[in-house]
Amino acid sequence: MFVRIVKMSFVPSKVDEFLANFEAKKELIRAFEGCEFLELYRDKHNTNVFFTYSYWQTEADLELYRHSDLFKGVWAKTKPLFNAKPEAWSVDKLASLE
Repeated sequence: MFVRIVKMSFVPSKVDEFLANFEAKKELIRAFEGCEFLELYRDKHNTNVFFTYSYWQTEADLELYRHSDLFKGVWAKTKPLFNAKPEAWSVDKLASLE
């Protein structure tokens, strides 16, 4: 399993549009084969900046999602809302404390 972190910065007037689309699609994304966890975070000071954290069983699962009709539809609605290029990282979790 690994963690995918994506940072997205939106045109401030487009934030509600992004949030509505995420709300409509989040269950489908989470239910995609290989996705074990999905969260959305909002920066406390730059409220047009968001992060998604998702856990994937394998890199192949993430790639299947990234080439799926679901992702293509989500991305088609999300991409025009950006005011900066999104950034993404795939990382291995080394420690987790609760």
